Amino acid sequence: MASSTQLSLISKPSPLFSNFPRTRFNPSTTARPTASRFKCLASQTGFFTRLGRLIKEKAKSDVEKIFSGFSKTRDNLAVIDELLLYWNLADTDRVLDELEEALLVSDFGPRISIKIVESLREDILSGKLKSGSEIKDALKKCVLDLLTKKGSKTELCLGFRKPAVIMIVGVNGGGKTTSLGKLAYRLKNEGAKILMAAGDTFRAAASDQLEIWAERTGCEIVVAEKENAKASSVLSQAVKRGKEQGFDIVLCDTSGRLHTNFSLMEELIACKKAVGKVIPGAPNEILLVLDGNTGLNMLPQAREFNEVVGITGFILTKLDGSARGGCVVSVVDELGIPVKFVGVGEGLEDLQPFDAEAFVNAIFP
Repeated sequence: MASSTQLSLISKPSPLFSNFPRTRFNPSTTARPTASRFKCLASQTGFFTRLGRLIKEKAKSDVEKIFSGFSKTRDNLAVIDELLLYWNLADTDRVLDELEEALLVSDFGPRISIKIVESLREDILSGKLKSGSEIKDALKKCVLDLLTKKGSKTELCLGFRKPAVIMIVGVNGGGKTTSLGKLAYRLKNEGAKILMAAGDTFRAAASDQLEIWAERTGCEIVVAEKENAKASSVLSQAVKRGKEQGFDIVLCDTSGRLHTNFSLMEELIACKKAVGKVIPGAPNEILLVLDGNTGLNMLPQAREFNEVVGITGFILTKLDGSARGGCVVSVVDELGIPVKFVGVGEGLEDLQPFDAEAFVNAIFP
């Protein structure tokens, strides 16, 4: 393990500043930030509020991306339209059984599928729903209610002082670094000054991958120069620099880890504490990246990460290649944690802010 004197950090400038010399950081020589507390400035509060609003508005305007991204799930659920087209009261039990099966195949999960179907059955038998179109509308409303009652805060909550800190966590191969890069692109396009922190110190190519994203997005990055550097030291130094140099947001990458690996999960706690020592209350967001292809298998991961570090939101990736989009509803209903972004393609703009209504309309057109 590297000592504090061995750890030095390199700040990589964006391509716009490629002629500038690199700045080297060494925790043993870098001046300590002043101990004065942050001032809560109205301009900073207004910036983050405006940023959140812009992202939310963008989600509503990019409905087409969401629609195309959930095409496989929509194909799975197309049978519901066929079932309801010639629906009549005598066929209620058969139709609802097949509707439940369609929900299960799309990974809505047994509990939610039964809950939805029984709610529809009750309304049909009481005479509230009298046609196939009314049943479909009630189905969409039921799914929308499940998403909005427990996971309504889908916008980023970045606090009231700069820099806001966002930690990205998850298991290996879920798409953490790629999601961080795409999130940086979106935030930078909305006017935020972004600093990336390469806190994945285990995977050899992780820093290189994040540096490529920094170049693509025109963001600056802090990486560990020495091997075996502590992730907590890298993130701490990055947040100090973000504070001293007026960055709006620091995006912290972390190493992929299995939720069953106790020592690596403990390291996440150390990373969270290190960031909090620099800026009280940070990180503002801890986003867990979940692979949409795993469907309901993501639930144990989500529970464990939440117990260890307190997840504030989910990024669900690779949903464009999955027919298991119902897992979005399952994870929100089970844990009461909102989905904040969904990955619906490989392009820079394909990490979309999650909008519950757009999602429901995409899977039940």
